[in-house]
Amino acid sequence: MVVSSADNHFFFQGMATHLKGLSDFSHIEIPSAKAYRFGIVVSQWNAEVTGALYNGAYTALIKHGALSENITELQVPGSFELTSGADILLAAKDLDAVICLGCVIQGETRHFDFICNAVANGVTNVSIKHNKPVIFGVLTTDNLEQAKDRAGGKHGNKGEEAAVTAIMMAQIKSSLV
Repeated sequence: MVVSSADNHFFFQGMATHLKGLSDFSHIEIPSAKAYRFGIVVSQWNAEVTGALYNGAYTALIKHGALSENITELQVPGSFELTSGADILLAAKDLDAVICLGCVIQGETRHFDFICNAVANGVTNVSIKHNKPVIFGVLTTDNLEQAKDRAGGKHGNKGEEAAVTAIMMAQIKSSLV
């Protein structure tokens, strides 16, 4: 992906994810996370995958300067509960951004569609309600192999991507307030 800026407008040109891992940040400048407080809400369902997502997110926050005491983890039973968890965390703590991490794998029923839709809409609604960035770091895959590929495997780590997004959004919000 090529990113260029002209008069504060960004232009994105082509993204060929089949050519590289998804977690490539070489084309952007990531601000320091030192001044920000983060929440990470992580689903306990599909724990092998969500644990790897959490590790990717936490490591990325620390790598970019976040202080460990400024990172709050909240575990919830499943991906559906990520929305409630983010809402509870934002109501209880003064945070600059919340990262929601989960994994929903396609099954034989339409349950997958309902959960994915509810979580995506719920995360957006919590973000709007609290006027804080709430980041959607939920894998919605066809199978466990695809999930593992995106939780530290050949396609990078979506948790790391969510953390970088949280840092960037926290910086954007603080620069406009």
